[in-house]
Amino acid sequence: MSIIFEERFASHYQDVKQYDTAKLRAHFLIETVMEDDKIRLVYSHYDRYIAGGVVPANGPLELTAIDPMKALYFCERRELGIINVGAKGMVLVDGTEYVLDFKEALYVGKGARQIIFKSESTTSSARFYLNSTPAHKELPTRHITLKDANVLQMGSPATSNERQINQLLVSKVIETCQLQMGMTELRPGSVWNTMPAHTHSRRMEVYFYFNVPEGQAVCHFMGQPQETRHIWMQNEQAVISPNWSIHSAAGTSNYIFIWGMAGENMDYSDMDGVQPNQLR
Repeated sequence: MSIIFEERFASHYQDVKQYDTAKLRAHFLIETVMEDDKIRLVYSHYDRYIAGGVVPANGPLELTAIDPMKALYFCERRELGIINVGAKGMVLVDGTEYVLDFKEALYVGKGARQIIFKSESTTSSARFYLNSTPAHKELPTRHITLKDANVLQMGSPATSNERQINQLLVSKVIETCQLQMGMTELRPGSVWNTMPAHTHSRRMEVYFYFNVPEGQAVCHFMGQPQETRHIWMQNEQAVISPNWSIHSAAGTSNYIFIWGMAGENMDYSDMDGVQPNQLR
């Protein structure tokens, strides 16, 4: 079977205070996102968010509905965001082929019936990272490159968080129902992301860390601002961030991460900030 999936249920923040390391990782860490010739998905009950990866190493892979969706096809009631973090690949949506280079995105709207992933080369695979959320109307499929992105320069070397935020699937770039996705690149010498930290009770988020150098790691911080926890993460792993949780990290090297969000508010700047000296 080429599709492997699991369900994750929502956790109350009072319960999470009692989690040990193993339980925290079991509930929030997505340890394996990418696997050759597999589609791996996690269906989260936070906003019915789906996150996962597709690696068509030796042939095409078709994305079909999984049991929790109770749907005839994957995008029957959903929208889908795709970002390629590997070699060049193609996504066929109802017979139309879209070529995605490294760091390029594709938005697939509600109603698309057939979605097939392929790599251009059999020696170097495309690696497609997926996010999907429920959708209320049909919108057109669209290919988004870094030239199309809304780019923000944030942070500074003095605070070790100089970074470029590439907003790819956001309202300033493309119309979506609720899904928002982008990619943040840390500059060499910078390790902190999303600092100062924040929460946004009106939407949840998933982070996918990649381009983490071999032998290095990222420490992801989560939890309520006055009751934080941490999860150590490796390259190409993802983490679920509930709406009550901060989502910040520091690495032993610079790295790249993809953020995806779902919820009732589409305003990227809608957040409740927390200064570093307020964290506990």
